[in-house]
Amino acid sequence: VQLQASGGGLVQAGDSLRLSCAASERTFSNYFMGWFRQAPAKEREFVAAISWSGGTTDYADSVKGRFTISRDNAKNTMYLQMNSLKPEDTAVYYCAAKYGPITSATMRAVGEYNYWGQGTQVTVSS
Repeated sequence: VQLQASGGGLVQAGDSLRLSCAASERTFSNYFMGWFRQAPAKEREFVAAISWSGGTTDYADSVKGRFTISRDNAKNTMYLQMNSLKPEDTAVYYCAAKYGPITSATMRAVGEYNYWGQGTQVTVSS
């Protein structure tokens, strides 16, 4: 599957952005999906994940209550609604897909995902 992330930009602290991740396959519902981010000189980190039907979600503590992950399997698209953005949210955001089984213990691991999008830059100014 090919993934295309979009929706990043330059915003001020407190603003909102919605990221999208469009998948190339109509079997999108077969993929467990996640968002990750990578700030300069830092390792890529988990942001949020969503199960195949969208019924289960998980968030990093740093974004819980501010970010919402969702998916529309009919449109082969995943979203990340980001509210109350902070300067520390500045990073390149990547969407990722996992084909096959995954567990709650591993869904936050970068290495668990088979496919990655190209990333979209989010910059939050103070």
